[in-house]
Amino acid sequence: MNGYFQIVNEDEQTSIMLYPAEDGGEDLDITEAVDYLTFREIDYNLNMLYAAAKECKEKPVKVLLHRDRGRAEQEMLKVRIAEDNMSASVRFYAPSNDGKVMEKPEILSDLKYRGVAFGICHDVLDGFLEKREYCRDYTVALGMEKKRGEDARIEFFFNTDTRIRPTLQADGSVDFFHLNTINHCTKGDLLARLIPAVPSVPGMTVRGDRIPGGDTKNKHLRFGKNVEISEDGSELHALVSGHINLEGERVSVSDVLELNSVDNSTGNIEYAGSVQIEGSVCENFCVHAGGNVIVKGVVEGAEIEAGGDIIIARGMNGMGKGKIMAGGNIIAKFFENAEVSAGGYVDSDSILHSTVSARDAIHVGGKRGFITGGHICATNGVDVKNLGSTMGADTIVEVGADPSLKKSAQDLQNEIQENTKVLNQAYPILQNASNKIAEGVSLSEEQYEYIKNLYILYKMKKKENRKACERLDEIQAILERSKSAAVKVTGEVYMGTRIVIGDVSMVVKGNMSYCKFVRERGDVRMKAL
Repeated sequence: MNGYFQIVNEDEQTSIMLYPAEDGGEDLDITEAVDYLTFREIDYNLNMLYAAAKECKEKPVKVLLHRDRGRAEQEMLKVRIAEDNMSASVRFYAPSNDGKVMEKPEILSDLKYRGVAFGICHDVLDGFLEKREYCRDYTVALGMEKKRGEDARIEFFFNTDTRIRPTLQADGSVDFFHLNTINHCTKGDLLARLIPAVPSVPGMTVRGDRIPGGDTKNKHLRFGKNVEISEDGSELHALVSGHINLEGERVSVSDVLELNSVDNSTGNIEYAGSVQIEGSVCENFCVHAGGNVIVKGVVEGAEIEAGGDIIIARGMNGMGKGKIMAGGNIIAKFFENAEVSAGGYVDSDSILHSTVSARDAIHVGGKRGFITGGHICATNGVDVKNLGSTMGADTIVEVGADPSLKKSAQDLQNEIQENTKVLNQAYPILQNASNKIAEGVSLSEEQYEYIKNLYILYKMKKKENRKACERLDEIQAILERSKSAAVKVTGEVYMGTRIVIGDVSMVVKGNMSYCKFVRERGDVRMKAL
């Protein structure tokens, strides 16, 4: 028990009794008694109080205040609310020997008057009322912390890492066969599951002020061909055996077309799914696939276009007319005199006199690892072993976001704004018509036709907005990643090579080794790796 004090009223005098601490409690702080007397407007002699406090260590000490009998003093409490308003503590002061103690309803009323309106710890108050201890802190109220919710998320039951790189072997060569870039599935396989959002729980301060818990984001499963959704909308399953495609968070399944080669025996290939070619693609032939294309041989002056990834195990000699276009990533042993365009990254052992562009990054490694001649363009950076040529072949490397992407983002924002305006105007009209129909009010034929057409417009604009928002998110993610775009050279970069980052460029004046080129203070600068 802490040390405490009590006013003692007798027939012809008023005193204050100072009690020492017991059982390891805190000693009486005499300034607390002084503050109490000042608040109660009771006269006292400060020197006498401080002298008595020094004696009050092992036994009570009585100090005369004045020669008149004082008024009865009721039990008193002092409230302190924490700065964050999440807790409140109380110190009780003893009543005079002829004063009254406070009952629980009176204490609760006093707390409410002093601003404590929530989270009362009744067990603490009951403990005080059972055993009254003075000049000690009681935590009598606790606020309720807000509980953060969780955004909805989608759990995929297949490998979603689209940035798999070829394996570099001990001899410096690259293994282009064992890439594991295709997610195979069997009919009925579980592909994805929606984990619902967990709502936030708002908090409350001891003053009764609400603390918002924050909003959580909902999601829904998106799927394409050969995929079905469960009745409750929580799971996606494969309808056929094949391989899985993931575009953003949209899941689809494609079959795979297997061929020995593409030549006179097959003609040009047009296929909605993926194509796997055991041999080569001969000159002047075309392969167009909606999924991935895997060529285990060579591509010779041909055209390959795929909605997914393209993998060419033995490389491509474009002969000045070959083209490779992929919505996803492109991986090949080498490119020579070819035009290459990837919606993802490009990974190769060497690039010679080719035009290569990637919306992600370009990586040229392996044993040879060189880029010589041509025009290389990648949004998120280029990583190469040797860059340029001792023979002076024109080599241009360009990194950073395509300026057209910024314009596309602005156009999409304008489209979303215009669609939202139409939706906001149409919604109250449709809602009002719905209420009238529910109340049994009949609409004229003209009114019905107008509402019908307005509803069709509303659904169309809502669909357009959803697609525009998805595309805007993709572009903004690309622009964000491209801010740190750089050209990294782990070997040698040769004189005459042009480096372009965004809208600034530089020509390398002399051979350099183990360096990177970054945009800094409005210019292209070289730094050591």
